[in-house]
Amino acid sequence: MPTSIAFIMDPIQGLNSAKDSTLAMAEKAQALGWTLFSVEINKLYVKEGQVYARGFNFSVDLSQDDWYQSAEWQEKPLKDFDVVMMRKDPPFDMHYIYATYLLELAANEGVLVLNNPASIRNANEKLFTLQFPQCTSPCFVGSDQKEIRAFLQTHKDIILKPLDGMGGSSIFRVKEADPNISVIIETLTQFQTMPIMAQRFIPEIVDGDKRILMINGQPVPFSLARIPAKGETRGNLAAGGFGRVQPLSDRDLWIAHQVGPSLKTMGLMFVGLDVIGDYLTEINVTSPTCIREISKGSGFDVVSMLFDEIIARLAK
Repeated sequence: MPTSIAFIMDPIQGLNSAKDSTLAMAEKAQALGWTLFSVEINKLYVKEGQVYARGFNFSVDLSQDDWYQSAEWQEKPLKDFDVVMMRKDPPFDMHYIYATYLLELAANEGVLVLNNPASIRNANEKLFTLQFPQCTSPCFVGSDQKEIRAFLQTHKDIILKPLDGMGGSSIFRVKEADPNISVIIETLTQFQTMPIMAQRFIPEIVDGDKRILMINGQPVPFSLARIPAKGETRGNLAAGGFGRVQPLSDRDLWIAHQVGPSLKTMGLMFVGLDVIGDYLTEINVTSPTCIREISKGSGFDVVSMLFDEIIARLAK
């Protein structure tokens, strides 16, 4: 019987076939002879004590305009799959959290769920960096306006961002003389009721916000430096940045090896580190991207490295 893999993912028809990392995984699994199954997050449920998914088998041919073919919708127990890949994009809201609980039940039934759903739930992509202070620039987390202003007064030029954003959304660069400081803090903290992260501005952002992919605790040897568009602070591709593939620097490798053992222990098989200059800024554990960009720009087969590790896990 062929190996079966279910992808918990956004609606397939809305994906960018040329760039999407989940589709790169699906293409590789199909090449290995595995069967593919697509599930949207709201189609996970429990009945009679068992986790089920409602979705459909699909195939991909990314050389065609009609690049995917789907079968009829059906209901299947998650325990019938060999691998379940959690690839739903944030927002990391309560619906997302509930899904990790259901996936944890499936993992307890013997399914290989990647990334580990309990670790996805526990590793906030901003706050997780605080476990590696040797890798990060000065930062503050909290909701008190006076404390945020004090951090700004100390560092003069800072970044403010919510703890649950993605793709560069709602990220502000603030300087001491900015006349909008109060309204920015009020908006982000929802009038001092929600904590946010403040980080010292890292001027090396002009050289790119580097995405380093980690596979079972080991770094892919190339990163994608996402260069901000002219007049922008954010390097995110979703915010208009452009990418440049480059080998990891010695500092990049050092950061990767500081973080890697914890990722492996936590069952976080596929992770994206964000590094600006010499500093770790985020650890993306939900649905990291950039497989295709790094592979195309370097010639390094990222998805094969990932599936070698998945196959090794299945063999155990």
